[in-house]
Amino acid sequence: MSGWVSQRVAVVSIVLLAVASAGAPTPDSPILPQEARHLWSDGAVVVGGARSVVVGHHAPSGELRELARRADAAGRRVSDVLGRPVRPLIVVPGSAAEAAGLAGLDGAGEVDGLAAVADGGRVIVVPEFFAKLNSTGKDVVLTHELTHVVAGTDRLPVWLYEGFADYVGYRDSGLPVRTAAAELAAEVRSGRLPGELPGPAAFAADGRDPLRLARAYQEAWLACRFLADRFGEGTLVRLYREARSVGVDQALAALGLSAATLTARWRDYVRDQLA
Repeated sequence: MSGWVSQRVAVVSIVLLAVASAGAPTPDSPILPQEARHLWSDGAVVVGGARSVVVGHHAPSGELRELARRADAAGRRVSDVLGRPVRPLIVVPGSAAEAAGLAGLDGAGEVDGLAAVADGGRVIVVPEFFAKLNSTGKDVVLTHELTHVVAGTDRLPVWLYEGFADYVGYRDSGLPVRTAAAELAAEVRSGRLPGELPGPAAFAADGRDPLRLARAYQEAWLACRFLADRFGEGTLVRLYREARSVGVDQALAALGLSAATLTARWRDYVRDQLA
């Protein structure tokens, strides 16, 4: 497995950021949101970014400051697309076992391979796995998951909410399409185009086929990227919001698309981008 493939497999299954309800923190006087209070009786380190708060357990303050910087940048990228300010909250425990305990899971095995887990209004980073991501991977992950928090995911097909988050995540990454979608590109070059937009089964991270999981995210990303390229980014954002209220079929119909038409045009787009 290549370095980027392993980075990507980690990217597609990780991190949930929270939007803190408190005022904007500063590096000198971070405001600790309710979700991050009373985590540990010893060794808690709190670092504030321009708009983010990071809380670590026996964690080096330098690492937390770097994470706050990345979270601030991710917030700006999400705001550029969605037009809403965000204030990420990240919790960094000392180990995977501690992360699982904070999340109410049954042990470190429950977070194996994950860089972070969602837990209500906070992000619990799994330090062993988050550290394995390269710089670009960390930035894409934080932006992707922050998009989920700000945009919401209810009443949406999985290809749309995961693809939209990846669209925002990769938008300013500078990665070529064939690099970000390396696993899917290999499939396309071998003559195998996806037949349909990925559904829930394709995103099941059961560990049996990590490359299929990576391809599912890439397929979803390129569906949303197609919509942005064809109709404009603003239209993609409106479609996402309308799909949450009226359903994706009705939202697509406003663009003159049916599910079948979108699928056919998306398949052509995937071939054109990756062949």
